[in-house]
Amino acid sequence: METIDERTERAERVIVRGLKPSDLEPVIALDAKNTGRRRSEYFKLKLQQNLAETGIKVSLAAEIDGCFCGFLLARVYYGEFGSLEPAAVLDTLDVHPDFRRQGVGTALMAQLRKNLEALGGMRLETEVRFGDTELLGFFHRQGFRLADRLCLDLDLPVR
Repeated sequence: METIDERTERAERVIVRGLKPSDLEPVIALDAKNTGRRRSEYFKLKLQQNLAETGIKVSLAAEIDGCFCGFLLARVYYGEFGSLEPAAVLDTLDVHPDFRRQGVGTALMAQLRKNLEALGGMRLETEVRFGDTELLGFFHRQGFRLADRLCLDLDLPVR
């Protein structure tokens, strides 16, 4: 089992920066590689929203040796689902398969934490598919725990 120090050392090779408009195609390509489908319009909208935000950067890119190898998109909400407290929601965290287990996700999360801590205390939330044990394990190692809320879905008929 690797230690926190070993993970931190690997993560130090990763350069984390704010996403730029020129990152749109690498984001779409990486997501398509990992999901099997291109979600161009979704990411165009998401990046426009995230890049237009002022203040704390919540859209981040990761590079190793100049190669785009991961990204995350998060938003800060000041009251969501009846809560009066601010919360950050991690929408997307994606790492290229060739760069997994090299500290990319850890480096992205570390920078996100720093950015959010600058805003003061808040909760960071995300959702993971129940069967995605690799991602669940990553979030567990990052300190995430089961929330005291349930996420509910309702499939509406197509008309």
